[in-house]
Amino acid sequence: MTINKNQNGNELTIALEGRLDTTTAPQLDDDLKSSLDGVESLIFDFSKLEYISSAGLRVLLSAQKVMNKQGSMVVKNVSEEINEIFEVTGFVDILTIE
Repeated sequence: MTINKNQNGNELTIALEGRLDTTTAPQLDDDLKSSLDGVESLIFDFSKLEYISSAGLRVLLSAQKVMNKQGSMVVKNVSEEINEIFEVTGFVDILTIE
């Protein structure tokens, strides 16, 4: 998985490419922990994300909890397959998906 970060002031965009699973989720988790300080707007771009596992969902959930305290989080460009995973797991009710 490739993580592309773009910070613009207090807005951070993270574009993920590939698969977010048990192998790659810890990498994203570590990356987020060191990147969210002072961020008020977190945007995930999933246009090139092919797959997300429960480990990936856990990372999104922990990021959402942090952002609930310090701003907002949006998930954009979600594929049909990943949106289906969000629907089945109830994440459509937790995340802001555009």
